[in-house]
Amino acid sequence: MSSYEACKASAQDVRCLAVTKQRLAGSLPTRATSEDIASVIRDLAYVQWDPVAIVAPSHILTLWARLGDFRVSDLDKMLWDVKTIFLHWTPQASLVLTEDYPLYQSLMSRYPESLSGGWKSHEVSARKFLAGHTTLRGKVLKELKNGPLRLSEFEDHLRTRGNADAWTPSSDVSHMLFHLLMSGKVMVVGHQGNQNVWGVSEEFLPGWVEKKGIREEEFERQAALRAIQALGTATPAEINYYFVRGRYRSLKKTLALLQQESRIRRVEVKEFGSREERYIHNDDVQLLQSMGSDSWQPRISLLPPFDNLICSQSRTKRVFGFDYVREQFLPEEKRKYGTYVLPILWGDRLIGRLDPRMDRRNQRLVVNSVHAEAGAPKGEEVSTRIAEKVQGLADFLGEGNELHAPRPPAVEKIAPIARSHSSSGLELLRMFIE
Repeated sequence: MSSYEACKASAQDVRCLAVTKQRLAGSLPTRATSEDIASVIRDLAYVQWDPVAIVAPSHILTLWARLGDFRVSDLDKMLWDVKTIFLHWTPQASLVLTEDYPLYQSLMSRYPESLSGGWKSHEVSARKFLAGHTTLRGKVLKELKNGPLRLSEFEDHLRTRGNADAWTPSSDVSHMLFHLLMSGKVMVVGHQGNQNVWGVSEEFLPGWVEKKGIREEEFERQAALRAIQALGTATPAEINYYFVRGRYRSLKKTLALLQQESRIRRVEVKEFGSREERYIHNDDVQLLQSMGSDSWQPRISLLPPFDNLICSQSRTKRVFGFDYVREQFLPEEKRKYGTYVLPILWGDRLIGRLDPRMDRRNQRLVVNSVHAEAGAPKGEEVSTRIAEKVQGLADFLGEGNELHAPRPPAVEKIAPIARSHSSSGLELLRMFIE
């Protein structure tokens, strides 16, 4: 097959491939190791970091959906001790592999010029801020030379702090730290409470790290390939949004070259229309063609709001027919499904939404509401497996894990299911979609 001849696939095949490449199909490891954690981040390219713990931090839930039970202490060790993972803004705060440092160094060495596309206005403001704060830049780096610091420990933080009544009050120091991070001079080297601990990159990075960046053209090639492989199939807009978000300068040219080299090829999906420009990595063509066979192993997953599978609202609606809004950012009166809504993935379909929260005082995982999508599958197997998955999450948040509690929390239901049932405990989940 020529690299210019499009593969043909159904929308279901595309969904199954996406779920497979996102590590949400097949069996879970018996007990996940540090190597398993690294493998997930490698396949996904990044895992978005979000420490907000209405249930648990989003990055913890993303990993749990793909690994089942794992030790959070293993992740902490990889981040702060062994340093096989580091925290970087891509531009969202993300867990990324240290082995990929040359990819990020390519962006760092060209910052703020490396801001492009939709981030162009940020390039202008970054240049203006850096030009006007050269003294502060030197002072921040000098303070960090004496050892890692939290934001509140920098001398100039309080003096240059913004409006205390603002939603996200900040300071010139916090802005400078961001620019220094994006240019590779500083890194997040720890986390205490709700604060990052900042340090000098050259002192934090392990000696084995390749610190030389790659050329811009090669950066775009590698980044586009990583995005396509992580998504299964992707349009240029989906590639640009997924990894590395909004940082391509010549994506159209890059995709043309990759197709010419037979690294990628077009995919024609009848349901999406023949004019759609969708690509697949050449190594995944056979896998796509096998999606309709019995070898594909679906499973059920609960996905956090910033999960990689649903990170793009437009792609989630296009590919999965699922309209997902992160309602925690909406005023309470405008929320339709809840505060911290976890989509329910059943095989290749997003069949419902769960609104839980962790009641740490009473050691309970509270399920505020459950909503089934129109046309979601019915039957006792579906509702029972959802109930088992929720209980599994409760067990993970407690038993043997340093995350929240020394014992497994119970699961409590305090609001009626969306289809008007009213009961208590897990009975409501067992009645899901009856």
